[in-house]
Amino acid sequence: MPKGILGKKIGMSQIFTDKGLAIPVTVIEAGPCTVVQIKTPGKDGYSAIQIGFGEKRERLFSKPLAGHFTKAGVQALRFLRELTVEDPDAYQVGQEIKADIFAQGEKVDVVGTSRGKGFAGSIKRHGFHRGPMSHGSKYHRGSGSLGAKGPARVYKGRKLPGHLGTERVTVQNLEVIKVDVDRNLIAVRGAIPGPKGGLVLVKPSTKS
Repeated sequence: MPKGILGKKIGMSQIFTDKGLAIPVTVIEAGPCTVVQIKTPGKDGYSAIQIGFGEKRERLFSKPLAGHFTKAGVQALRFLRELTVEDPDAYQVGQEIKADIFAQGEKVDVVGTSRGKGFAGSIKRHGFHRGPMSHGSKYHRGSGSLGAKGPARVYKGRKLPGHLGTERVTVQNLEVIKVDVDRNLIAVRGAIPGPKGGLVLVKPSTKS
């Protein structure tokens, strides 16, 4: 089975150990996912499988995407992601991937999209220090000097106010505390990125 699964963040809770210690966990509805496409080196130049997760009304899909699911002979799914595999011949289109691919005590990386926080100033977005708040400084939360008097322009990459959040974030080395196969739930220690109901990808830890 591929070591990776798409899921939905349910929220945070806590699990008590036999010694009475409370472990903060995030509960993830992991799958079931369906194999939609198999990519091979001979045809696509690399080995991977495409998996789908989540329901969506079929009339809301574009015609090319609806045709993609029809060709595979599987139910149309809301989210599609690829997982790199060593042996694509070991998988079949339509195969289901469930939460039981992970076990208690295993280390995983969770990939999600951080919460969007709209337009933010340089202090909130980049952690800049503010100016003096008294004695008539008249400079408090501004971006400060943009530098480079000679070129008379702002260098690319300058940290400035702008959109904050809605970025791909990976939290590494989280421990799987509990796996509920019957309800497709995985509980991992600690927090993961994104709001409740956000899409996440759970895969084996690369640094464990």
